[in-house]
Amino acid sequence: MSLRPAPTAAQRTPEAVAVRYPLARPYRLSLDTVARRCGLHPELVRRFVALSMVDAIRDASGDLWFSTSAPATIARVQRLRTGLSLNYAAVGLVLDLLDRIEALETALRRANATHPQA
Repeated sequence: MSLRPAPTAAQRTPEAVAVRYPLARPYRLSLDTVARRCGLHPELVRRFVALSMVDAIRDASGDLWFSTSAPATIARVQRLRTGLSLNYAAVGLVLDLLDRIEALETALRRANATHPQA
């Protein structure tokens, strides 16, 4: 058995260097994890998904998976519901309007940054 030194970076072929697997799995939360973090029943979280208040994806087995920002979004829904005594349809409308306001404010800040007023 001969001991050859490992090839240098210049000697490696692109095929040998190419990574064929992700370095890190995208972090996502299960339905039970989101429900536990929010202090809600999983069925209520499913209802929020059905009402499009929280974004989720389904995997091949039909399980719901959420982004790491889902608990904050659900907390926002709960604050609107309890603080303003809104029904879920109204909460959905308010969330859409708040998202639109945020997008407009961001666009305004960008426009002001590129074209400052004299």
